[in-house]
Amino acid sequence: MAKATKKQALGRGLSALLQETPKINSSSDKNADEVVGSIIEIELDFIDVNPFQPRTYFNEASLQELAKSIQELGVIQPITVRKLKGNRFQLVSGERRYRASRLIGNETIPAYIRLANDQEMLEMALVENIQRKNLDPIEVALSYQRLIDEIELTQEELSSRVGKKRSTITNYLRLLKLDPILQTGMRDGFISMGHGRAMINVENTEDQLGIYEKILKEKLSVRQTEDLVKKLKSGTTTKPNKKQIPSYVKKSIAGISQYFGRKIDVKISTNGKGKILIPFHSEEDLNRIKNLLK
Repeated sequence: MAKATKKQALGRGLSALLQETPKINSSSDKNADEVVGSIIEIELDFIDVNPFQPRTYFNEASLQELAKSIQELGVIQPITVRKLKGNRFQLVSGERRYRASRLIGNETIPAYIRLANDQEMLEMALVENIQRKNLDPIEVALSYQRLIDEIELTQEELSSRVGKKRSTITNYLRLLKLDPILQTGMRDGFISMGHGRAMINVENTEDQLGIYEKILKEKLSVRQTEDLVKKLKSGTTTKPNKKQIPSYVKKSIAGISQYFGRKIDVKISTNGKGKILIPFHSEEDLNRIKNLLK
């Protein structure tokens, strides 16, 4: 099942120890101290993926690059697993390395062994996820919120667990108060966390969406967005004059906007003919609208 690596010269070997004592499931079990904290080669077929993994999308091209690197250099950093019953293990972190190893047909992978209950597993997975460098701001915020809700941590306790200032955690959590369209814009990279933070104090959803559209159209910087929000809050912004929209159109706009999940725009010409404009903010958003039109 498991072979001790050359770097882990441990006498009779962890493989034999695990086979002889498959009931090592908690720190109080006999010989647990010899298993926990050790790095061994574990067969990939004996490892289950982590059901608490916050990240569900893995870029295929990135996985292929990692697989090629592993094929040439091996797995440089061991994955982390927890010991389950019998000879089963469960991923705590390192799912990309696990998936990439499978891609190239590897049968084993070096793994660091831990013992943990389900709550500890969720906490470890979320904290490990937060410490990644390529997360979007909303993904980080959602991970913070899950730690608070599901692990029942205060912001102060969370600050200590993840090694971040409490003010940093608060700033991320406040992003979740923004309209879902703005959150999607941050996840898709259309606006930055700075843009999002600038709009947090804008309570009116229509105003938020109006600023968002202006950021995209005019490519506003964070500083320009902050200035725009200040003018809006002080009531000094000027709104362009709009053509009169017939009452029968006005009655329909709200229902259509609600159906598509965003504020639609209507253009009326002098001859009474008009156009309905439905904005979208990503390929995923466009596909959603297309499905609604079927």
